[in-house]
Amino acid sequence: MFELDCSAPLHPLALRGLELFNAGDYFEAHEALEDAWRDETGQIRVLYQAILQVAVTYLHVQHGNYDGAIKLYARCQLKLEQCPDLCRGVELAVLRRSLAAVMETVTRLGPERIHSFDESLFQPVKFTA
Repeated sequence: MFELDCSAPLHPLALRGLELFNAGDYFEAHEALEDAWRDETGQIRVLYQAILQVAVTYLHVQHGNYDGAIKLYARCQLKLEQCPDLCRGVELAVLRRSLAAVMETVTRLGPERIHSFDESLFQPVKFTA
């Protein structure tokens, strides 16, 4: 495993992405986080990629795309596992727990009932700028 430089501030586009995520605009959050990911160099890109993959997972859930949500969840878990519990002010331990709770519900609902997912289960990303 590699070490992320978690002491630096968040990229401004990543900060915007987190604000959009917390507003429930997962598509635009993904876009902003992807722009931050492209602009950054080094291993910190994993942090931005992990969060943008959570946003896209939630977007799949919103659109009733069970298979897409399950597939992306597996991918973003791998990225989240590479990050410490707190990095650049982002509380990743909390994000991992809330994502797991969402996906537990999605799995329980299955592809037939994913459209009845209660979006109030989506929790904001906790962070300090």
